[in-house]
Amino acid sequence: MNKSTSLSGKKILVAVTGSIAAVKAPILISRLIKAGAEVRCVITQSAAKLVSPLSLSTLSRNKCYQDKDQWQDGQTKPLHIALAEWAELILVAPMTATSLSKFTNGNADGLLASILLAAQSQIIVAAAMNTSMWSNQSVKMNWNYLKAIDQVITLEPSEGLLACDRIGDGKMINLDLIELASESAFIFRAQNRFLTKDLKNTRVLVSAGPTVEDLDAARQLTNRSSGLMGILIAQAAKLRGAEVDLVHGPISIQKELLEGLNTYSVRSATEMGEKIDDLQPSAQVIVMAAAISDFKKNNPSEKKISKELFLNSIFDDIEMTPDLIKNQTKRKLENQIFVGFAAETGNDDEIKEKGEKKRISKGCDLLMANPIDREGQGFDQNFNSGFLLGPQKMIKNLALSTKLSISHQLLDEIQNFKS
Repeated sequence: MNKSTSLSGKKILVAVTGSIAAVKAPILISRLIKAGAEVRCVITQSAAKLVSPLSLSTLSRNKCYQDKDQWQDGQTKPLHIALAEWAELILVAPMTATSLSKFTNGNADGLLASILLAAQSQIIVAAAMNTSMWSNQSVKMNWNYLKAIDQVITLEPSEGLLACDRIGDGKMINLDLIELASESAFIFRAQNRFLTKDLKNTRVLVSAGPTVEDLDAARQLTNRSSGLMGILIAQAAKLRGAEVDLVHGPISIQKELLEGLNTYSVRSATEMGEKIDDLQPSAQVIVMAAAISDFKKNNPSEKKISKELFLNSIFDDIEMTPDLIKNQTKRKLENQIFVGFAAETGNDDEIKEKGEKKRISKGCDLLMANPIDREGQGFDQNFNSGFLLGPQKMIKNLALSTKLSISHQLLDEIQNFKS
């Protein structure tokens, strides 16, 4: 995934608490610094036994604050207030059961606890703890309370091998998704609001990536889609509270970006259509962002065909693949919104004209027509632009931006369309 500069110049306070996942904090801080962020750190006493405050200071290029610093002589303002006011985003990674309990119960014991209670900016918390602790009823009550607070973005742990040698939920979510949540927080901060949870109680179905149609044992028909646009839409929807199903073809980006989603891997257009058939009835929002291969060969050879024979037979038994969007919109339920994608070439007017024809012919409520012949955007790039088309000649220009920003803009428009 190409890195954006959306964190450049942003002030991020990274707080580290005493989970074994604290050993990942130096990597996270290094990544934020490389992205151009200005980072300051706070570490709890228990976390300082797992990772050196000096290493966090060195990586962040700033002092790493501890409880002993809270009430030192010579301060003109209480440290917890000064840090809370400085931070444009507070990122607690990892957050333990202890720190969670303090936060949800208004306990200001310690520097970090005081900062969290004084904070006015967005707060991201990435939980990490033993499986039994995570499933404890008291911890769950605290976590659910935190999830209901608009100011807080909650990142639940994933399943994996834990430090106690158990396999289960409790592993801190991967750093790519922590960065994604941070970028999302700043996208909303630019609009003077917290990241909204407007998709709570909504099920979103997203298709992403290319499909592949075999020609013989060695050759295939496909396209250049990496799957990034659809995956970022899915993750953006999850951050906004949705339950997300993602049906994807063979993607060419890191699988870590799929964490936390209900994922279904397919290969061909037919397989993708069958899986979407199964999932569509339970979804309220369907976003068809996959780039479907337009053609397939009936009965592809199980052996590699020689070059000469291949050239003579390449167009034999070639037919169109199913039009998945049109097939799905025919089965549309009353409470569903369908969003299509159209990858186009040409000038703006041509793209809008082609997109509107496809929106109508395919039966979409909304359709994103995006250019793929412009440098630095489209397939396999981190940036995109285009036109969101809707009924009554609705045209919304989505200017060149990161695909994550485009994802949130699309979700905003989907919510506007629903209302």
